[in-house]
Amino acid sequence: MNIIKKLSYLLVVTLLFSCGIAKKTTIITVKNSLDFERSFETIEVNKSSLNTNDLSLVGIKNTATGELLVTQLVDLDGDGIMDELLFQPKISPNSEVNFEVVKLTELEKPKADALCYSRFVPERTDDYTWENNKVAFRVYGPVAQKMIEDNIPGGTLSSGVDAWLKRVEYPIINKWYKETLVDKTGSYHKDTGEGLDDFHVGVSRGVGGIAVKVDEEYYLSKNYTKWRTITTGPLRTSFYLEYEDWDAAGNKITESKIISLDLGSNFSKFSTNISGTNTISAGLTLHEKDGEVTGNNENGWVSYWQPHADSELGTAIIADTSTYKSFENYDVETKDLSNAYAHLNVNDNKVVYYAGFGWLKSKQFESKEAWETYLNIFSEQINNPLKVSVK
Repeated sequence: MNIIKKLSYLLVVTLLFSCGIAKKTTIITVKNSLDFERSFETIEVNKSSLNTNDLSLVGIKNTATGELLVTQLVDLDGDGIMDELLFQPKISPNSEVNFEVVKLTELEKPKADALCYSRFVPERTDDYTWENNKVAFRVYGPVAQKMIEDNIPGGTLSSGVDAWLKRVEYPIINKWYKETLVDKTGSYHKDTGEGLDDFHVGVSRGVGGIAVKVDEEYYLSKNYTKWRTITTGPLRTSFYLEYEDWDAAGNKITESKIISLDLGSNFSKFSTNISGTNTISAGLTLHEKDGEVTGNNENGWVSYWQPHADSELGTAIIADTSTYKSFENYDVETKDLSNAYAHLNVNDNKVVYYAGFGWLKSKQFESKEAWETYLNIFSEQINNPLKVSVK
């Protein structure tokens, strides 16, 4: 009888002790302070805040609905260890939502197509190209620059950003390059229903290339010299670019940047590290100068809406109000040097801005007015980011 009592006592103590050391639930709270619904905004949660050494088994669950959200893991420094978890919640106006951090195997995690994609393209000289379900872009590398300098046909000397006008939500980068350069069954300069590349860059700033203004003259960098893909996946692609030091009226400019593009956004985010200047100017090419430059200094954007082939096209630069200074319509006679510029502050050798476009033919925007409404909403979002807390 005494043995039975002792065993019962030990069982109770064991259960109490187990309860005392049970794992605590981690809750991520996301708050929207604006009076409209927020979606397609990416939440970044680093590994240390989740108190785990392995993000591979981490899932995100809406505590109210039980829905498991699509997530993406990111290795920020290229050491093979995932550092950050991404997810995109939907948050009603002026409200907050709690998400529980749960343990999931890879098979249990919700699946989604990797619509956010980028890569180095050696088969087309040395482009670096990126896309999501809305837009696509590319920039040019050192081989393309050297071809111009050596008078070899087919090169490109430009630090401007090219726009690939897509009107489908599925990926087109690999398909277009393969059809044009490998199979030679088509050309991405012709629209067969998916869109096309008919956006001229030249030495212009394209959609978001930068310049440094000294007195009344703009100074430009050349092509990127180094690249590194950081991540691709269902929610974000990002990559690193580095440039050779360049001169702006005797000032040595050192420049590198991380460019990212998230699911559902028409804007790439340019996180630039730069020294040698306190301001930069991010530009939009004016092409034939038959469009309209508009800007909103209060909301921090400049836009160029133009006729484009058989359609219309809007391009824009947006920055938060602490970064954005003013805009300028810079119109000169020299080919491709006319740009609409957003003048931006550099703080501690860093500047962040967003550059993107909306193509009327893609049916994402029905008019210039709809495009500018999107710019104002985007401005509100970056100036009032979703508030995230982890407990």
